[in-house]
This record gives sequence, C-alpha cells and structure tokens, in this order.
Amino acid sequence: MSTRPAKELDVVPNPHPNRDYEVEIECPEFTALCPKTGQPDFATITLRYIPGPYIVELKSLKLYLWSFRDEGHFHEDVTNLILDDFVKFAKPRFLEVIGKFNVRGGIYTNVKASYQAPDYKGKL
Repeated sequence: MSTRPAKELDVVPNPHPNRDYEVEIECPEFTALCPKTGQPDFATITLRYIPGPYIVELKSLKLYLWSFRDEGHFHEDVTNLILDDFVKFAKPRFLEVIGKFNVRGGIYTNVKASYQAPDYKGKL
C-alpha cells in the first residue's frame, strides 16, 4: 500500500454483514486550505457509520484525508465531499460525517452531513 495521499478508499468485506453495528472513527489531524486566503484550516473529522457490505481500511482513510492538505475547500464542501466518497467506496447503511473546524477569526464551524441507504430502515 502506498504512503502517498490518495483520492480512493480501500475497503474490505464486512465480517458481520447481517448485523447492524456502529463504527466511529475520529481523525483529529485533518487539514485543508481556505479557498479565499490559502491559509491552513485544521479540523477533527469524525465518521460514524453502520457498515453495509464493506468496512473501510484505516490506513487508506488516513491517506485519503491527507489528500486534502494542499487543496482549497470551504468547510461545508469538504465535509460533504468526504461523505460522498465514503458512500461511493464503502456503501454503508448509514453514515454521518462531522467536521469540527478549529477557530478562525473568532469563529468555530461544525458541519454535519449524513447519508442513509434507500433500503435501510434503521438509524444511528
């Protein structure tokens, strides 16, 4: 496996596909750039999901999040991009992505985006 930033997530088969269980992953070292100023934005990204057929391989998630380091994104945009890509690769039953961005100009930003598979009736 590479140690370079990547825009893809590696997944592995869910070892318990017939059971709903919650996985929470906290990534406290997320960085991206402000698209207006080019200054770094720092955040904790939390993913809470109920796996479908796959679970995400954690090193690939680290490299995926690392890929945003030199890109300019608004907080709302990057949180939703992470959600869309995670759904594309891991196909969870339910997913919530929370971006808790550090203070910038005296303002904290928290962004929550969620997804629920059309055929899934439960919830986190």
